[in-house]
Amino acid sequence: MVLGITRRRRAVPAKDGASWPHVVIVGGGFAGANAVLGLRDARVRVTLIDRNVYKTFQPLLYQVATAGLNPGDVTMFLRGLSLTVPNMRYRQGEVTGVDPERRVVSIQGGGDRVVEMDYDYLVLAGGATTTFFGTKGAEEHAMPMYTRSQALAIRDRVFAELERSSRESAAAHSAGKRFEDRLHVAVVGGGPTGVEIAGALADFRKQELDILYPEMDPGTLQITLIQRGEELIKEFRPSFRQYAAQELEKRGVTLALGEGVEEVGYDFVRLADDRVLEADITIWAAGVGIPDEVAQWGLPQDKRGRIAVDEHLQVEGHPGVYAAGDMGGGENALPQLARPAVEQGKHVAKMIAAEVAGKPRTPFTYRNPGTMATIGRHAAIAEIPHFPDLSGSVGWAAWLAVHVGQLLGHRNQRAVSMNLLSLYGGTRATHQPNPVVGEVNSFAAARAFEEHATKRKFGEGAKG
Repeated sequence: MVLGITRRRRAVPAKDGASWPHVVIVGGGFAGANAVLGLRDARVRVTLIDRNVYKTFQPLLYQVATAGLNPGDVTMFLRGLSLTVPNMRYRQGEVTGVDPERRVVSIQGGGDRVVEMDYDYLVLAGGATTTFFGTKGAEEHAMPMYTRSQALAIRDRVFAELERSSRESAAAHSAGKRFEDRLHVAVVGGGPTGVEIAGALADFRKQELDILYPEMDPGTLQITLIQRGEELIKEFRPSFRQYAAQELEKRGVTLALGEGVEEVGYDFVRLADDRVLEADITIWAAGVGIPDEVAQWGLPQDKRGRIAVDEHLQVEGHPGVYAAGDMGGGENALPQLARPAVEQGKHVAKMIAAEVAGKPRTPFTYRNPGTMATIGRHAAIAEIPHFPDLSGSVGWAAWLAVHVGQLLGHRNQRAVSMNLLSLYGGTRATHQPNPVVGEVNSFAAARAFEEHATKRKFGEGAKG
């Protein structure tokens, strides 16, 4: 007798699967992955296309950027979806064009080769990308945090600058001089992402910096959060906005509210009122937009560039083509957040399955389960409809439970739970700093510091 746990799962479609309608899903994010999962019992062939072989859990990217989690903790191999969806196949590539009349998508297949793929149903769930709103110098000097590679770049840059600064600090002390040059990190954008990464950096400074870098004063690391509006996390009610501001200030984060960023330089940001703030690292968390190439696809777009969809999430005027997640828009566009994307992906799958089975479609209705954000160690907020507001340690526990539950894959759930409990659990006396670090090239950071002397406005040797 073979135990059930050792049985091999069905890994191929039914024998007649070749004749089933072909569903092409572009993008393996929250919307795309959940559309795949929703079609596991439908009589369709599914091809998932994404430039990356993994799905990223973006709400926890700030933990990767601040060395709290491994990148593998928040990513899942997209081919792993076939474990429960045997009718899915994955194709690595980037969609360069959509022809709804011919029902084909064009895919960059490697090198200069472009291939076409036929479809019966198309789901556009490619997500958004960073937008700098035309800010001078931002694309060159600011560091966005929308992808795994971007989060890793921030992490490695932070530690490279800390290593560089520690050498300068040690040299100054050995020469009997006072070390005045501080490491300034500016976070642009006061939404949940900006608040979370500023809070995580502040916790690192308080809990770990003096242990890992005993030669440096903890005050060497300065954190400034810049927000164009007068309040943080405008997605939340006023009491929570005030709570977030108070918690960040309690952690030593400087808040610069009511001023937009006009220019980003190598070591500075210039605000709309012409104030210049020191910023050795500028983290851009100010918003996302739709990739420019979407405009070439011949599909209707709203004023923000998102693809206009009807009540069923079908692209207006294009039967069989759906848009979900960050990419879907129109009159009733939802916030570009994880939960709406998950629900839209599930609904699109239901609509395609219904069409294939000859059943009627139903309009999409979004029931808001609430909004959460973490400000730092044992400080989070949870605004849940028909439920008492949660904040502090209770809010943090709820935030952890919800985010772990949304991760795809038991391995990811276990890893994130254990790592975050290790990171935030215990007390100052029992916490053992163990940041997740990678390629830390402080020598390259030092060379760049010297090479930018003519453009720098701060630090030793600055001439800008």
